[in-house]
Amino acid sequence: MVMGYESVVKDLPDKKKMGRPTDNPKGVSVHVRLDGEADSILQEYCEQKQVTRTEAIRRGIKKLKDDLKK
Repeated sequence: MVMGYESVVKDLPDKKKMGRPTDNPKGVSVHVRLDGEADSILQEYCEQKQVTRTEAIRRGIKKLKDDLKK
């Protein structure tokens, strides 16, 4: 309390943070350790296709879906 003034904290409404809107939110985080060969393959793919490491890994995981159908 400061000389006659009362500090009041009002409950703020629950709001989501504003950011870039997306139709495909990515809420799952995965940490992986790669050996030298896997890292080299990933790096070469990223350079050739001009994509990030994250995008290349997502593409690789999606290719695994075909193996599930067999």
